[in-house]
Amino acid sequence: MTSATMTETRAPRAPHRLLALTEPSRAMAELASFIALRPMMKALPKGDGHGVLVLPGFLAGDRSTAAIRSVLKGLGYHAAGWNLGRNIHITNERVDAMTARVTELSERTGGKISIVGWSLGGVLARELAKATPEHVRSVISLGSPIANEPGAHTNVHRLFQYFNGDQPEPQRDGNFANLADAPPVPTTSILTKGDGVVHWRGSVQHPHPDSEGQTENIEVIASHIGLGVNPSVMYAIADRLAQAEGEWKPFEARGFASFLFPKTSLH
Repeated sequence: MTSATMTETRAPRAPHRLLALTEPSRAMAELASFIALRPMMKALPKGDGHGVLVLPGFLAGDRSTAAIRSVLKGLGYHAAGWNLGRNIHITNERVDAMTARVTELSERTGGKISIVGWSLGGVLARELAKATPEHVRSVISLGSPIANEPGAHTNVHRLFQYFNGDQPEPQRDGNFANLADAPPVPTTSILTKGDGVVHWRGSVQHPHPDSEGQTENIEVIASHIGLGVNPSVMYAIADRLAQAEGEWKPFEARGFASFLFPKTSLH
């Protein structure tokens, strides 16, 4: 199964060092496969043209999400970057700017938008959807540390603390609590057991009472750095976004595509 309800029973830990060391080489292979298969991505499910906001990971900016946005624009979506530079400092001012970006894109496109967030961007995407569910129709996170102890699942926690302290400003002010709770909108967590930055168990999401069961986990074969160019990730994103609003169903790869998505236990 690609989606399930799991209970964390093991102590959180960062990924194995070997996975981290092989991240660059594996990501380069994923980029090569993206370039080779890019023409075929025109055959992915077309969308209804709704807005999609794409948020970058820690230390990254809009350039890192260019491949995702290019694919989505080709499928008919109004895909937009966050226009806030690099994702480093998580401040109340930055959160207000992201919230304004959600509202602006929703108003400009005439309806609810979807938010795709990579790594830290996925954490922020979920919190934005919790704060503004009236503007968000779905959320997709990629290799995001969405557990309540996100730092314990990553090997960049000390660097994150260097820029944001023990807790970022919104959490110190009482916000961003219960990160593990899914937003009250259809929510997908795309994760990989080959992640060398965020341990995959930290990306397994649990349903929120208000989500009405519309939560899922999709496992792919990828590195963390390569998630933004991995062809199977593009397939999953396109499949999820193509669903009509209000008609969400769990992900199910069919035919040859089913070989791209492992069916291993996420316990």
